Amino acid sequence: MSRIGKKPISIPDGVNVNYDKDTITIEGPKGKLTQKIHPWLKIEVDKEGKQVLVKSSSDEKKFKALHGLIRTLLANNVHGVTNGFSKDLEIIGIGYNAKLQGKDLVLQLGFSHPVKVEIPQGIKVEIKNQTNPGRLTIMGIDKQLVGQFTANIRSLRPPEPYKGKGIKYADEIIRRKAGKAVAAST
Repeated sequence: MSRIGKKPISIPDGVNVNYDKDTITIEGPKGKLTQKIHPWLKIEVDKEGKQVLVKSSSDEKKFKALHGLIRTLLANNVHGVTNGFSKDLEIIGIGYNAKLQGKDLVLQLGFSHPVKVEIPQGIKVEIKNQTNPGRLTIMGIDKQLVGQFTANIRSLRPPEPYKGKGIKYADEIIRRKAGKAVAAST
């Protein structure tokens, strides 16, 4: 048995969990998420005890890995429909900025043209500071979607090590390098 997979997932008040043959639906105050369940696993929903248990049919390595994965995905879904997920980005550079235009995020990143990024359904973008350093907060109920959208925005202009310009996660530390001028003077 997977150590993570054995832990029960507690269901907070206001969250409804429905299990069908191969799909589990989790509904909460922030929205509704569905997760496919592999046929090797069994799900037990205890509505009185307010918890969900994931059971595996074998102790083979591939079963253990799948057991832990599905349990973590379900726990993330429960957390998402109650509290949601968010990631912060910083845009650093002279002339770099971010604006919202309808359903698009328009970024000026030092290119000859603005970069338009369509915001997917289920994601909300909040701009806290428009210019240097710009701050974006990406929020949603699906952890995978929030993380992927944030990574896609960061990949448009990753931070560079000499001046630190680019888009970085708010908690990311960029290792700075000394330029040619510093190396030549020593």
